[in-house]
Amino acid sequence: MSSTSIQLKAKGAEIYIPDGKPVGESLKRTTHLGVCAHQDDLEFMAFHGILECFGSKGKAFTGVTVTNGSGSARDSHYKDYTDEQMMEVRKLEQKKAAFVGEYAAQFLLNHPSSSVKDAKNTDVAADLDNILSLCKPQVVYTHNFTDKHDTHVAVALRLIAALRRLPKDQRPKKVIGCEVWRSLDWLCDKDKVVMPVDDHENLGDALMGVFDSQICGGKRYDLATRGRRLANATYFESHAVDKNKALAWGMDMTPLIENDSTDPFDFAKSYIDRFTDEVKDRVSRMNRK
Repeated sequence: MSSTSIQLKAKGAEIYIPDGKPVGESLKRTTHLGVCAHQDDLEFMAFHGILECFGSKGKAFTGVTVTNGSGSARDSHYKDYTDEQMMEVRKLEQKKAAFVGEYAAQFLLNHPSSSVKDAKNTDVAADLDNILSLCKPQVVYTHNFTDKHDTHVAVALRLIAALRRLPKDQRPKKVIGCEVWRSLDWLCDKDKVVMPVDDHENLGDALMGVFDSQICGGKRYDLATRGRRLANATYFESHAVDKNKALAWGMDMTPLIENDSTDPFDFAKSYIDRFTDEVKDRVSRMNRK
């Protein structure tokens, strides 16, 4: 099965299979699916899913990178690269990560961010519909609605819409919204999806390290992400020793595909409201005379 036969919409879109097996066979192996905006988002936000599948005979991770990466920051070796050159570099870096992480498959959908942010764009919707029908994942990782990057939120919205178009018996068991452009440390502890990412620290470093165009180009995402994971583990509990060396937080977005009438903003606001109530309660109790 080729990328043409499954009708990916954008020019230059690809499916990369790291182990060279037939595309259809690889997609059917998928148990964990990561759907993100940019090259490197998967490795920063969905490392828990990658770890769950790494070296496993019964689990397999497939990545989906929706945009083409043309607007990325650049400096140093890459400072004079055109958008077209950066797109090729970032595509190659994403393939390197897929190989290192032993992904079953890596989709590079190659849509411009403007298309993803257009809720009426049918090409993005068609690609996501196609991927979900072929992969049938049990667990999905994506961006969360409180992320401060427009394209990240747009990807999450397009994905939830696509998941809602599936028959209910074909929907994943779990959808997790992940941290990238805003930490989820503010979530009430009972609302956090706690994802240990202690194991294979070297793998995590390798996956982030292949994105040289971003790291050398002026953004130390690798150090920032590692620091966030370490901080999450240490600051999780104030009255107990650390149980993990590294944690990633997630937001459980599964209710959005269990009840199709739930408004995405209302869903996100419910988490914010619970955080507000928690702060109000603590301040009130500590200020009571």
